[in-house]
Amino acid sequence: MRARRQWRIHRQLWLSRRLWSKRLVFWGGALAIGLVSVAFASAADGARMLFDRAHAVGWWVPLVLTPLGFVVSAQLARTVFPGSQGSGIQQAIAAMEIAEPSGRSGLLSLRIAVGKIVLTLLGLASGASIGREGPTVQVGASIMLAAGRLGGVGRPRMLILAGSAAGISAAFNTPIAGIVFAIEEMARSFELRASGFVLTAVIIAGLVSLALVGNYDYFGAASGRVVGTEGWLLVGVCGLLGGAFGAIFSAAMLTGVRRLRAFIAPAPLARSLMIAFAAGLASALIGIATGGITFGTGYDVAKAALQGAATPWYFAPSKLVATLLAAFSGIPGGIFAPSLAVGAGFGALIASVFGTVVAPAALLGMTGYFAGVVQAPITAFVIILEMTADTSDTVPVMCAALIGYGVARLVSRESLYHGLAKAYLKH
Repeated sequence: MRARRQWRIHRQLWLSRRLWSKRLVFWGGALAIGLVSVAFASAADGARMLFDRAHAVGWWVPLVLTPLGFVVSAQLARTVFPGSQGSGIQQAIAAMEIAEPSGRSGLLSLRIAVGKIVLTLLGLASGASIGREGPTVQVGASIMLAAGRLGGVGRPRMLILAGSAAGISAAFNTPIAGIVFAIEEMARSFELRASGFVLTAVIIAGLVSLALVGNYDYFGAASGRVVGTEGWLLVGVCGLLGGAFGAIFSAAMLTGVRRLRAFIAPAPLARSLMIAFAAGLASALIGIATGGITFGTGYDVAKAALQGAATPWYFAPSKLVATLLAAFSGIPGGIFAPSLAVGAGFGALIASVFGTVVAPAALLGMTGYFAGVVQAPITAFVIILEMTADTSDTVPVMCAALIGYGVARLVSRESLYHGLAKAYLKH
């Protein structure tokens, strides 16, 4: 009798119209994340091409276009789309810790999602050293939170986790990394009840991306392999130096953002626009001095390094500074893609010093640096292995990520995104 009663209860639950309406709304949210992510990626490529065409008119064009784009983007982010500034990952992390719906809506909403997309595209069209992947996390979390509100799903933390994971999955075509990112970086823990939410959202968003753009590797297959004593020495050096430079970038960004926030406080709009103009002008000058390689995401340079092409020695340090300037300016835009490019550049620089093959050094440098920036070693090696379809160097990449993370913890005890999220929680 008891077993029959339990079976009847489960049957009623499965046939519940309310339960299925919630599921359909949730699945619709994941579907929307996939569609928006693919459209965002295509538009981001178009924005980069638009800047390249403008730059081709004359070397002086960035001196006008980049500062102007920074100022307009920063002004709109502060006045029309508040909450859209920066990467967006820190807003999603902070929103998970806020209990009041009104507080969450100041960081995650459909209005902010629209502003995030538009202003990130404006930044890319202006030559800013930013990426679309971090913004896709905030966009995905905003869409999923809105879908949950519409469907009456009262688990905002799980919805944010699921939307963030789906955003990463669709942005990079890395479903496993999306799940790991939600566990390691977003939540720093994982509830068993959240596993179904996250996995379902990642699968649906991933299937949409797969259907629209096919099964691709973000950077393509890396050429070259880690072999012998020299290869393992390269693992150690790339992990150590990559992690150290990644931690320096992270610490500089946290310190700079805090000091700039204090500087801006007496006159928020005027001073923020002044900083945006200065950052845009400095970015333009760096881009002109380096032949344009620091403009945009840095994707092309990183991909070429992973294919074995030599990279100018000045690319990594100049790209690092350009990415910091974009972060300090207050414009919407992520640091995922630029950080991967900086890491590949450092790896290529190490290869030139050691006189070794560029491709494996670029892969290891990318891993060590990225692990140092985000202080999430599992996410770092999983996302890079998925992006490069590299299975033969799994253990070396894992070792580089672990070394980079260990060095970063010695240099800076505070992780980047969680450190940036504290400002939103205080506010």
